[in-house]
Amino acid sequence: MILTSNILARVVAIVIGGVILQLSFFSQVALFHVSPDILPSLVAVLGLFGGTLTGAVCGFSVGFLLDCLLIVPLGGGSLVLLGVGYLAGLFRERFEIHSPLVPPLLCMGLTFFAELGYGAVELMLGFDAPVSTLVIRDILLKSIFAFFLGWGVYALLRRLLRPALVEEPAARPRRRPRSFKIGRGRRPRGGRRPRVMGA
Repeated sequence: MILTSNILARVVAIVIGGVILQLSFFSQVALFHVSPDILPSLVAVLGLFGGTLTGAVCGFSVGFLLDCLLIVPLGGGSLVLLGVGYLAGLFRERFEIHSPLVPPLLCMGLTFFAELGYGAVELMLGFDAPVSTLVIRDILLKSIFAFFLGWGVYALLRRLLRPALVEEPAARPRRRPRSFKIGRGRRPRGGRRPRVMGA
């Protein structure tokens, strides 16, 4: 992704808008008593478009802004989402996206990783977080929600950041070289060979 002043302003607006949308809308929606978390998918898609550096910076920024708005100890969400953005960018730099299923599957996997990271950070900071089957169920449901949200997030950000994206040229199929066979000429009709007049 080519970062210009215009594209940088769009990325900043996407980061701020994503955090506000998560806190004001998605956190209020409950499906099967679980609220979707769009932020890991957002960071993962930015990492897919921009690579490791862009993904890590966007992930840290999203996590830091989220921690500030929730008034929680700073650093936990930043580190988790930094890892999400870095892993998504690393996938983009190491592999090619050959299928439309890759972005939503990656969003699902990295959301699962992020939810486990949030739980680990809470345990390390000394919060009393009950570990039960309901917590595991919530993590799995958020990962499934991220699979479906990943389609929309990927399509929307691809449209917004299209001028900055570097498309890889598709490999053209190689043409087989033509082989010219040197053989006998065609015989005239009737099966007779032309006579050669002697001197």
